[in-house]
Amino acid sequence: MEDFSGFYKLSAEERLAKVKKSANLTDEEAAVLMDSGALKMDRADKMVENVIGAVHLPLGLATHFVVNGKAMVIPMAVEESSVIAAACKAAKQTLPDGFKAEADESIMIGQIQLTAVDDATKAVKNISLNRKEIMAIATQLMKPHERFGCGARDFQARILETPRGSMVIVDFYIAVGDAQGANMVNTVLEGVAPTLAKVTGAKVRLRIISNLAVKRRARASAVWKKDVIGEETVEGVLDASEFARNDVYRCATHNKGIMNGIDAVALATGNDWRSVEAGAHSYASLGQYHPLTHYYKNEKGDLVGSIELPLAVATVGPAMNTSPTAKIALKIMGVRSSRELAMAMACVGLANNFAALAALSTEGIQKGHMKLHARNIAIFAGADAEEAEKVAEIISAERNFDPEHAKEVLKRVRKG
Repeated sequence: MEDFSGFYKLSAEERLAKVKKSANLTDEEAAVLMDSGALKMDRADKMVENVIGAVHLPLGLATHFVVNGKAMVIPMAVEESSVIAAACKAAKQTLPDGFKAEADESIMIGQIQLTAVDDATKAVKNISLNRKEIMAIATQLMKPHERFGCGARDFQARILETPRGSMVIVDFYIAVGDAQGANMVNTVLEGVAPTLAKVTGAKVRLRIISNLAVKRRARASAVWKKDVIGEETVEGVLDASEFARNDVYRCATHNKGIMNGIDAVALATGNDWRSVEAGAHSYASLGQYHPLTHYYKNEKGDLVGSIELPLAVATVGPAMNTSPTAKIALKIMGVRSSRELAMAMACVGLANNFAALAALSTEGIQKGHMKLHARNIAIFAGADAEEAEKVAEIISAERNFDPEHAKEVLKRVRKG
């Protein structure tokens, strides 16, 4: 077995050579890894550890979005063929009014865990008695960021009873402006922790941001007119929504469809899609796991849809500075703040959800999805770009999407 000790000390090229030998990669396979596209190897090597290349995803644009009266095109990075098409179609069907959206101030929650507490009630009281000193420390630590509208807003202490004994959890509320905020919040927590330990006599354990950003929510809504989408679609979406509201198995897939669009925008703009996912599903689980969207029929018989979820996303920060495409994606969108980005993402999530429910509850999702997916199957079978369109058309008409069948169709295409 190949020895990978000291792997991190090698250059990216040396690492790739080692992996090529170890995994018996061909020259062509190694070249695929070496071709890092817009993200050059030297830059990628500074972003994460043990770099040997870059993974590529198609970057497309969702069109027809109007958000609070502003026309937008929204970059999305995703491998699934129908996600962008679905968002475009759903957005177009909301015109001319488009989407209405809003977002909270960018406040993140940071948590300090205190353990080995002799008297939890007394500890909470002592924290309250020293509130002024604790807030002064937090405020001072946020001073460098105040010019960007950031700052320590508040905190609260609470008792958590666990099998390992009583714990005191101190939740800090930090305004982070247009940043995602993890570094700012964690710096405050580290700086305040010694004082909390001193006034309580407890042991400090975790000092970390929470991804359940309930104070940083985005909301969006839209109306799909009955005359545009048809009464059958209105009723179908309402039935599908109610299914998700009353069945957790369906609800999981319902919310996944929302995140298809939101994650794609997060990836395109260099945002932490893992934290966005964690926050969305945690929020959906408050009380009982529920859909992140809601639909009803207005007095005209039109379908009204809305969405609400936490979206801790950024338009400034290390990821935007190091990713060569993230800045471009944000420029294409024309967003000027993290709140505006969050609103756009909420609109995309709602659009993708509506599109999925409309398709699922009427003609079924496979017809449109497989038509688009057929091109991927054709390329997998060895077709070039021009051949792929012809092969996709044939296998779609024949309703046979088996890759081996696609190879046979490709042979027929090449024979004319």
